[in-house]
Amino acid sequence: MIDELQHLKNLGKTSSQWLHAIGIHNPDDLRRYGAVDAYRAVRARGFRASKVLLYAIEGALLDIHWSELPATRKESLNLQLEQAANDGKI
Repeated sequence: MIDELQHLKNLGKTSSQWLHAIGIHNPDDLRRYGAVDAYRAVRARGFRASKVLLYAIEGALLDIHWSELPATRKESLNLQLEQAANDGKI
């Protein structure tokens, strides 16, 4: 079976397995969730993912290596996570 997620930049076997566990099986699913909600769902499922996963997912969606994400984009992602926590969503 071909794992479509592993064909995206930044996503390997472990991150793909985590995403599959939360119901994300292909790039379209990932786009529907978005980086922040996908990361939140992975963490809520109990996986010990670091913020690098958040940046990796965003990079995968943008087809760039996660380390090439502009600092402003990383800050925006972190603010979205913080806002979700403040809203009681995490």
